[in-house]
Amino acid sequence: MKARYVAGAQLELLLDPDAALWSSAGSEHLKLEGTPLGMQPTDAIRSSWADKKIGAVAGVDVEALHDGRHLAFRLEWSDPTENRAVDDNDRFADAAAIALPSQEGSPLVTMGAPGLAVNAWYWRADDEDPGREVVSEGLGTTRTLDPPTVKCRGSWRAGRWRVVIARELRVESAEPVAQLTPGEATGFGIAIWDGGSSERAGLKAVSGFQWEILEIGAAKKGGEQA
Repeated sequence: MKARYVAGAQLELLLDPDAALWSSAGSEHLKLEGTPLGMQPTDAIRSSWADKKIGAVAGVDVEALHDGRHLAFRLEWSDPTENRAVDDNDRFADAAAIALPSQEGSPLVTMGAPGLAVNAWYWRADDEDPGREVVSEGLGTTRTLDPPTVKCRGSWRAGRWRVVIARELRVESAEPVAQLTPGEATGFGIAIWDGGSSERAGLKAVSGFQWEILEIGAAKKGGEQA
């Protein structure tokens, strides 16, 4: 998959999930699968979900663009209900995240390992902007960055979510976040939570446990697009 360079695009335009420039991005459909029951963190969760389906969202359309400074992903998936709030014990906000390796060799399946962090850019329907950013060096080690550098927008219409998650390619941070460069490639993974199906935390649909590959298009001189 490729993140095409769009010369002169403003961040606010990239963040618009319905903007016309996304029509030229090139879409890739990724199948999603539920996280295994055995990976859930407590006996109580494993017991209560033993007969339930984890991973309500079966697939997602993914596009990516960058303007030489910001990288933006647009995710689109089917969801019959728009869940923007946590309103009782069984309903949660819809959410999505992009995971990227902070270092070469960072494992996606365990959300990192000591010294090999995974960086996640996170959108929740009840808290769209500025978004959330976390780093993890293994299961149960997630740390939330404050202030976050991720920007998000979400639009639900006619049973489909369109969500844009964006961040500067390179940021100053004391945490081991992903640092990205035009003309180079990075791994990425996707997670989606269907709040109407009580999904939250480790209960989610994911693009797999090996990295997908994203080529970040080179920023051309003179405003060319690539």
